[in-house]
Amino acid sequence: MPIRLLPDTLVNRIAAGEVVERPAAAVKELVENAIDAGATRIDVVVREGGKSLISITDDGCGMTPDELELAVERHATSKLPSDDLLDIRSLGFRGEALPSIGAVSRLTLTSRPKGADSAWALLVDAGAKGKPQPAALAGGTRVEVRDLFAAVPARLKFLKAARTELEHISDGIERLAMAHPKVAFTLADDARSMLRLSAAQGELLDARLTRLGALMGRDFQENAVPVEAEREGVRLTGWIGLPTLHRPTARHQHLFVNGRPVRDKLMVGAVRGAYADFLPRDRHPMLALFLEIDPQEVDVNVHPAKAEVRFRDQGLVRGLIVGSLKHALAEAGHRASTTVGLATLGALRPEGSAPLPYRAPQPASSGGSWGGGAARWRDSYTPPAPPPRGLADRSVAFQAPLSGLEAAPAARAPEYAPPAPAAPPLDEHPLG
Repeated sequence: MPIRLLPDTLVNRIAAGEVVERPAAAVKELVENAIDAGATRIDVVVREGGKSLISITDDGCGMTPDELELAVERHATSKLPSDDLLDIRSLGFRGEALPSIGAVSRLTLTSRPKGADSAWALLVDAGAKGKPQPAALAGGTRVEVRDLFAAVPARLKFLKAARTELEHISDGIERLAMAHPKVAFTLADDARSMLRLSAAQGELLDARLTRLGALMGRDFQENAVPVEAEREGVRLTGWIGLPTLHRPTARHQHLFVNGRPVRDKLMVGAVRGAYADFLPRDRHPMLALFLEIDPQEVDVNVHPAKAEVRFRDQGLVRGLIVGSLKHALAEAGHRASTTVGLATLGALRPEGSAPLPYRAPQPASSGGSWGGGAARWRDSYTPPAPPPRGLADRSVAFQAPLSGLEAAPAARAPEYAPPAPAAPPLDEHPLG
């Protein structure tokens, strides 16, 4: 068979298999585009786990009609001002997300740039591109993806149940929300709200703790230790849980490089090494670490999903993480997590208060005097013993008596030996 060029439609569908492997991947790419556009609010609506509908609306900078046409062309992007692939300062940079999604679904882009009089919409149906048409939108951009993988039915067979796909979508949005606490996020499945995060206020480190508390729980927010360190231009910030707050899996470990959620083996190993002296092998800490590094010192173009990175100086990054975490844990060595500390203190704290002094009953208000059987009852009354207050007293109170052992000796009695006769004084035998 002779070699031939594949048509563009087929090329786009093949490429889409690497970029968009499930609905969660499409949502991740579109939300990253919204963040790169400077959005402060991102609303996500899905239906049937993203299989039938994905709608993402943001209040970013928007696009003109000409930019709409370029946005759906492969390898067209506004995020690489130069040809230097190592100078990547945005979440997206390949220009593959929109054309890949449009090749396997019905994609509608509606956008209105700031200061424009009207909005424009563009439809891409299974790779067939239309022309921009006037539309209605207050501002920003709205992306609608309908019938995902309709052009490749075989891919639909590999998708999980709608509930499982929705969980993957929610996890992806939560990770991006951790790295960008100043952005408000909402996620809804039809009319049911799944996630609602308002924009956090204050300094970035405090805002991240507020966002992490909303996503990882109140226990983490109350038992987190701040991390701030910098070495040779590499800055590490974040919040780590106390060693007494741990989980059976590493699901609650979130790592970010320049605002991008990653799952890097080097960083995971550094975290494990920092906690090696505090946790057993089968327990994992809760934490969120944010690494800021010069884009020239890290390569993010090593994985189709951009989930892995490669550092130029791996020893520097590992040493910074291990040293910073150990230092933070050492300074917080006197603390224990509230989930463990409160329960322990409650078990050791003396219970009950001092018993009230006994006071004999007073005669009835109708008059009369104490006499006869009542007087004898009063004289023979013995007040009850006060309740045990300490841990030792409570243990004695609950110990059942052991009968038959009262007269038994606690140990074998020593054998009796008569004392040796005393030696005569030396004065009686002066010459020996």
